[in-house]
Amino acid sequence: MVKIAVYGKGGIGKSTTVSNISAALADMGYRVMQIGCDPKADSTASLHGLGEITTVLDLVRQRKNDFALEDMVREGYGGVICVEAGGPTPGLGCAGRGIIAALEKLKEKGAYDVYRPDVVIYDVLGDVVCGGFSMPMRGGYADKVFIITSGENMAIHAAANIAVALDGFKDRGYATLGGIILNHRDVRSEDEKVEELAQDIHSEIIGELTRSETVTDAEDLGKTVIEAFPQSAMAEEYRTLAKKLIEICGVTKE
Repeated sequence: MVKIAVYGKGGIGKSTTVSNISAALADMGYRVMQIGCDPKADSTASLHGLGEITTVLDLVRQRKNDFALEDMVREGYGGVICVEAGGPTPGLGCAGRGIIAALEKLKEKGAYDVYRPDVVIYDVLGDVVCGGFSMPMRGGYADKVFIITSGENMAIHAAANIAVALDGFKDRGYATLGGIILNHRDVRSEDEKVEELAQDIHSEIIGELTRSETVTDAEDLGKTVIEAFPQSAMAEEYRTLAKKLIEICGVTKE
């Protein structure tokens, strides 16, 4: 089992990218678990098509520890196991604690032993990399971290901060940086800006995604591009990216 964390600024297309990677890996025969680590709890929506699902933090609030593993998960496209950490009641509590609670409960309830995924993907908001939001980087969780960015200044700023956080953990045996994914927004000098970022953080661009209306069309249907438009050029881009990630991480099927 390989665990991957994907970080990026809010609104950068992270959840869309992660869900399409999960769907592509499922089509390739891998057992996949996707864990949404964003208070919005919408990371897995395009995979299961159920609208909102009960988050781990909701379960903890409502039932304390009186719930089963099955209450925390939903099966989505291609058998992808979907989990949403959730967030606090608005105005109360810390969003990062939802991530901590979710990851602790998944371990406590034996999720990895029961579902035996080949790949676990954490979809993590990267605007603030502290507390619970840094949890997937820590020992026992992700093996590799990938950063999604565009050439927009705020996205690059967030990506650089994520890389700094990883660098701060490098002597603790935590996750290491696997590379940068460039999600094109077609801004001026985008390729040059992201290439400069890669050099600054001693990494590389391991995949690129075209700005495409196909992604929006799939989202309007509540599906991934892989499911809605499997023959599209965009679907092939996601498949190529998924293959690159498993190559870098050395994923094998059990």
